[in-house]
Amino acid sequence: MSLEARRARFRALHEREKLLVMPNPWDAGSACLLESAGFEALATTSAGFAWSTGKLDQRVPREELVAHVSSLTRATELPLNVDSERCYPDDPGGVTETVALLAAAGAAGFSIEDYDPATGAIDDIDLAAARVAEAAEAAHALDEPLVLTGRAENHIRGVDDLDDTIARLSAYRDAGADVVYAPGLTRLADIEKVVALGIPVNVLALPAGPSLLELESIGVRRVSTGSLLAGAAYGALLAGARELQQDGTSHYGANGPSRETLEAAFGREGSAE
Repeated sequence: MSLEARRARFRALHEREKLLVMPNPWDAGSACLLESAGFEALATTSAGFAWSTGKLDQRVPREELVAHVSSLTRATELPLNVDSERCYPDDPGGVTETVALLAAAGAAGFSIEDYDPATGAIDDIDLAAARVAEAAEAAHALDEPLVLTGRAENHIRGVDDLDDTIARLSAYRDAGADVVYAPGLTRLADIEKVVALGIPVNVLALPAGPSLLELESIGVRRVSTGSLLAGAAYGALLAGARELQQDGTSHYGANGPSRETLEAAFGREGSAE
């Protein structure tokens, strides 16, 4: 499937009524495994990818993210949404150049968020909306547009203010976002208020959050896993390492994927164009 066809496919997945479940791999191997499991689209995780390079979240430079996107789009034919943090507004060319680089690397969509790690605070709503507008102009000018997700980071940054979150998402919608996303919401009634904005909504699947069936019943269009799958994988690695150190046993090895699963996932070369 060509990169242009993937973008068209990704947009079509947002236009149907069925919920799109979009897990977040952190490297080429996890992307291939998730593709083989039957998912229709994938998304990067800034935290999961950062961990895979030995860094904390928000510490990955733009060139490393772009190379990561290229590696995933070569490994799998599924549409790929990119967690591009703030879209690197302070790098050369700013947000517009970041969008161009992500498109060239094969992204089908991307997100832009309103948390600034340099200040440790949420950006002013007007500044954040202006960046969404810049990203939308760049994304929608392409022959086959990228799907743009506007993110309000309040609820994973210690700001439990639903009214402010809804005001922000409304501003990002009006600035040109195709999807809105407020990671950290777990109450179905709160999520339903976001859905009322009349634009496709992404929800982060969380242990304390609603089920997929509940989310689909209120009109949520897309669900992602963020860094949870990467965290679970690293948790399993550490648990196995502790067993080896403390008990001298390797029972953890019984939980690995079968040879058949690995052959199905890794037995072909990526065919990205």
